[in-house]
Parts: sequence; C-alpha cells; structure tokens
Amino acid sequence: MRVYIKVALLTLLLGACFDRSANQSESQPVEYTWTLVTSWPKHLPGLGSTPDRFAEEVAAMSNGRMQINVYGAGELYPALEVFSVVSEGKAEMGHSAAYYWQEQLPAAAFFSSVPFGMQAKELNAWLYLGGGLELWRELYAPYNLIPFPGGNTDAQMGGWYNKKISTIADFKDLKMRLPGLGGRVLELAGGQPTNLPAGQLYTALQSGELDAVEWVGPYNDLAFGFHKVAPYYYYPGWHEPSTTLEFVINQDAFAALPADLQRIVENATKVVNQETLNEYVVYNIEALNVLANEHGVEVLAYPDDVLASLKSFSVEVIQELAQQDRFFEKVLSSYQRFQFGVLKYNQVKLDPTTLE
Repeated sequence: MRVYIKVALLTLLLGACFDRSANQSESQPVEYTWTLVTSWPKHLPGLGSTPDRFAEEVAAMSNGRMQINVYGAGELYPALEVFSVVSEGKAEMGHSAAYYWQEQLPAAAFFSSVPFGMQAKELNAWLYLGGGLELWRELYAPYNLIPFPGGNTDAQMGGWYNKKISTIADFKDLKMRLPGLGGRVLELAGGQPTNLPAGQLYTALQSGELDAVEWVGPYNDLAFGFHKVAPYYYYPGWHEPSTTLEFVINQDAFAALPADLQRIVENATKVVNQETLNEYVVYNIEALNVLANEHGVEVLAYPDDVLASLKSFSVEVIQELAQQDRFFEKVLSSYQRFQFGVLKYNQVKLDPTTLE
C-alpha cells in the first residue's frame, strides 16, 4: 500500500512538472500592441520586408507578449510623414530613411548616406561604436524620437536615365528623383532634383515627368521594372555609397515598455539591420545579372571627369551646410574623423610600410 501511494505521488509530481513546462512553451497573452508605419510599399523586397521581419523577431523573442502591426506607405499615412507621425504619437514606431528629413534637420543625412561617404560596414561601425548613434539620438531627442539603425542597402546604383551621361553638362535641366545631399549636388550641376515616393516613380519616368530616377539598386529596381522605361543604368552610386535605414520609436511609447521588452526591441533592430544588409549583398548580384543578361540593360560607368566634378560639388555642399548649421558641423567632424581612420587603416592593410 505504501509503495502504491509513493508511486501515485511521484506520478502526480511529474505530471505537474510536465504541465508547467508545456504552459511555459506556449505563447503568452499579448501585453503590448504597437503600430509601425513605413515609407515603403507593403512587402517591397528589402525595404518593405525589413519591418515585417522586425515584427516577427519581436513576437518570437517576447514569446508573443508584444505584437507589432506593420503598415506600408499610404495605408495609414503618406510615405514621407513617418517622422512627424511617430513624433506626435500617432504611431509608436516607423521605418524610413533619415535623409528624408534633411530640410528640417540637415545633419540627418549623415545617419542615412552622404555622397562619397563610408561603406556599409564602416557606417555601421561608426553608428554603433564610433559615437554616431549618440549624435543621432541627440538630434532626434527634441522630437520625442529614439532612432535605431534599421538595415542597410549597401552600395547603390547611380540611377536610370533616358539619355547617356558623357559630361557634367548633361546634368543641366535634368529632372531626376534624387534625395538627400545628392539632390543638392545635382542642383549645383544644373539639374532639378525631386523626392517622389516610391510608388510614383515608374509612372513619372514613363511619362517624361522625370528624365532619370535613382531608387536603390538592382534588387529593388528590377521589382519596380524601371528597365522597361529607361535604357541606361549607371554606376557607381556616388550619392549613396551605402545607405542606412532607420527605425524611429516614440520616446513615450518606449519608456512605457518594461526593461526586458525594451532590450528585445533594441536587439531585434540589430538583428534585422545586419540581415537586411546580407539580403541586399546577395540579391543585388542576382538582380543585376538578370537586368543585364535577360533584359539587355546597358550598364554604364559614369566618366571619371563627371565623378570628379560631382565630388567637388559634394565638398561644396557639405562645407556650406557646416557653416550654416552647428549640429551639422558637429556630426561632420565625428564622421570625417572616423572615415579618415578607416581610410588610413585600409592603406595599412594594402601596404604595411605606411606605418613606418
């Protein structure tokens, strides 16, 4: 009898342990539901899939306690209103690119891309370990926003043109979609930059409203079908040698999260920041082969003298903004110091005698 009782008790105890283990593996009830608005069409490869992947990471790491609903450009708000929408608390979070806000905040361009600037791994290093992210957060703090790196598109292409570019004079009166500081450089070259949202670009190029379009690179450009309406595809992307995307989070919404969910959100941004870069490296190669070999796209290099002129104009634009805006000058100093170190190290890797 005693043996029977002991066995029965052991069975009950083991059953309770298994039940508790099973319950722990199940998703917990949703405690926080956020809205994330983006500047991209829903599910667009790369740009649009990054916020979706982020939402999946947060849900998985939080065991279902936090759910993030992602909305593409125009579903709730226009593509280029992400900054203001999240700042005002109409959505807890957004995914966009910092240089879209450069008219309001000139220094924002550094946290996306600057002409003839750093490459993706260098830009990531500056942001995470070189003081860039601290400056970025200082810039956005008055707007109740916390920025996080949110992916990188790697080196972009120079754009799609309806005519060949032989000299810098070919940019005169050229109507081109070109955002960021690259747009200001185009102005100095005599062109007419605009920053139309992604969904309007194909029609604008097809109709002649635009003479040229710079979007991202082969991975996205193939999906948009620009090769059907423009014959010439130029490189390199002098205006965006790499481009960091951004997650922006409303400060009040972030502060309302418990510490573990704050850490999960932060770490999820780091995961997708690297995964998005990996995605672009792989699929840009594949897409460029398709464009050139299957669609017969003429892939052309900008002439050296054209690039030299564009670089000269870029220096002029950056120097002028540094004189006009103190924070721009502050970020420029940090950016250039880090970039100089990178260039010096790259020289050493190629020729160790440079240390002698």
